[in-house]
Amino acid sequence: MGREGRGHRIAAVEPGSIAEELELESGDLVLTINGQELEDVFDYRYQVDSPSVLMVVQKADGEEWELDIENDYQDLGIIFENSLMSGYRSCSNKCIFCFIDQMPPGMRDTLYFKDDDSRLSFLQGNYITLTNMQDKDIDRIIRFHLSPINISVHTTDPVLRCKMLNNRFAGRALKMMDKLYQAGTPMNGQIVLCKGVNDGEQLERSIADLAGYIPAMESLSVVPVGLTKFREGLYPLEPFTRAEAERVIRQIESWQKKLYQEQGTHFVHASDEFYLLAGQEMPEEDRYDGYVQLENGVGMLRLLEEEVREDLKGRRDDGQTEELSVATGYLPAGHLERLIRLVTERFPGRKIHLYPVANHFFGEQITVAGLLTGQDIIGQLKGKELGTRLLLPACMFRSGEEVFLDDLTRTDVENALQVPVDIVKSSGHDLVEALLAPVPRDGGTEHGPYELDGSEAAL
Repeated sequence: MGREGRGHRIAAVEPGSIAEELELESGDLVLTINGQELEDVFDYRYQVDSPSVLMVVQKADGEEWELDIENDYQDLGIIFENSLMSGYRSCSNKCIFCFIDQMPPGMRDTLYFKDDDSRLSFLQGNYITLTNMQDKDIDRIIRFHLSPINISVHTTDPVLRCKMLNNRFAGRALKMMDKLYQAGTPMNGQIVLCKGVNDGEQLERSIADLAGYIPAMESLSVVPVGLTKFREGLYPLEPFTRAEAERVIRQIESWQKKLYQEQGTHFVHASDEFYLLAGQEMPEEDRYDGYVQLENGVGMLRLLEEEVREDLKGRRDDGQTEELSVATGYLPAGHLERLIRLVTERFPGRKIHLYPVANHFFGEQITVAGLLTGQDIIGQLKGKELGTRLLLPACMFRSGEEVFLDDLTRTDVENALQVPVDIVKSSGHDLVEALLAPVPRDGGTEHGPYELDGSEAAL
């Protein structure tokens, strides 16, 4: 911070940017823009989204520069030391289904931090509960025209929501959606479904209430709670059975039919995990309304299959031969096996082993690939036929890095299994490319971060 605690420190400026032309440097402090001190990144973006700005900067020697900038709505190219330009807001809830509360001790500190920051909803697509927000925060979202805001609703029953979030303000926070709806602010909703808590009649009520916010509320996902073996002393929750998953799907698909006839949108979507639990085919592509809830595990498998089929249309057998392997979680393994078969039918020279890996680290009720650890992969693949390469999905790794949840790395797995590891991005094209040729070593980690909020992705 600068003089009297003011200002936001610049970490770097982008080459060729307006900031570079103005000779701004790492260590400079942005004090004000258009006479306003900046609360956070949204203040900054709001102020620079204009034909010109008046910015006051404090240099390292204490000298203050007043810069009259004609930026014509362009970004200035400033990279701040803190991407939010303020501290992260931690979660004030203690949700009965929180995944972070179910983690073993001894992991890195950052994995135990619970964020519930509205700014991350807009910047990274995170889902927030609104319990950390005040009316002034909602007014600011409306004034800055920020959208969409992703809301972890879980239930529209105020009393039940207080119970599920263990927060006496959780019910009252639901009223903030009324204000966002009246302002026409685009929203997306999420329900982490807990058996015997917010399912059945409660789910019926929640879908009906949230459908009342259409078209501002653009979509609603329903995902099953993730349960690890580390639940001692926590609220008693049980996984959904196959029959129970089937009932949830019937309930949601009934609403889809009704809302599509009335509103032209399917609106509410069961996550892929429910269809896998029920042993049912994924819905047809048109039912996903453009995959608006993709990052929440809704439609990932359907989109992957469509992309694989589309990609294979333009390919012919290249006559090459290779033996390789793929590892994934138990839940998506059957679907992935079908996609691999499509590839090997077109390219018979490829021999591809698929290995479902059980999650001993978190417990075998966790069956998605995104929560597998390096130690489980090593422990269960040692001695297996792996061929020349092992393919692992990018969702197993920390965003932008090659680190698993247990802090083992890609190199650790390679050394232990004595095989190169390719990190495969999420699209069907990337999967086909990876099955047919090695992934570039510097090209496999551009992916979304794994999320520890009870709504983990299925692949």
